[in-house]
Amino acid sequence: MIPLKYLSAYPAHVTAQVQQLLADDKLGPLLLKKYPSAHGVRTDKALYDYVMDLKTQHLRNAAQINKVGFDAKLHVYHHALGTHTTVSRVQGNKLKAKHEIRIATLFKDVPDAFLKMIAVHELAHLKERNHDKAFYQLCTYMEPDYHQLEFDVRLYLTHIDVAGKLDWPT
Repeated sequence: MIPLKYLSAYPAHVTAQVQQLLADDKLGPLLLKKYPSAHGVRTDKALYDYVMDLKTQHLRNAAQINKVGFDAKLHVYHHALGTHTTVSRVQGNKLKAKHEIRIATLFKDVPDAFLKMIAVHELAHLKERNHDKAFYQLCTYMEPDYHQLEFDVRLYLTHIDVAGKLDWPT
């Protein structure tokens, strides 16, 4: 039995299905069939534009984002898929806040839906700090299939643990 650390909170019948897909070596082909190609976002500038487009569509009144980029130092296993940080500095008699979003470089070569799920998750932190009901409502407002995409990303991470990285055509 293969440990499924990314799916540990899911019911036993779901993890049993995933275990069977892994045993039959069908998880990778299933993901490749469902998501046939990778996104075209390759640079930090393109990622910034991608995230800002999402922000403009859904969170026009949210705080300004100062930096967005892929981060090779983010390790999915120890930290997170992405991070949203706020740095506050005193400038004169004002307090200035800078918001940064970093996404693990692992997500440079994945389907657009996976990148969108990560971006939506980090953008939601501009309005909601905690992973509570309001946070997930905001995520599903920006991406109606958010929960399915989050599950599919967890499947992908499980596949990486067991069988290695998938190569999506661009």
